[in-house]
Amino acid sequence: MEVLKIKRSVARERKKNKMIFASSCVESAARQCNVSTSEMYQRMKRVGLMEGFILKCYEALHTQSRQHVTEDVLGALDIWEKKKGLKS
Repeated sequence: MEVLKIKRSVARERKKNKMIFASSCVESAARQCNVSTSEMYQRMKRVGLMEGFILKCYEALHTQSRQHVTEDVLGALDIWEKKKGLKS
């Protein structure tokens, strides 16, 4: 029983860390583009970037510098918006 509690606790902590990281990605990207965090989040949500890139690639992304992550996120956002016809 105790092992199961520990595993659940570790899983919750990992999920929490991923969400904190994702939030910081939104904040950094918004700051870089001089827009609100709400606007940046909506752009990311519209193309599925949060789940499809930031959270999916968390293991690799969270080891990089904040500047590099921000550049990667904004580059991916640009490409994904173009693919969806949201940006020319």
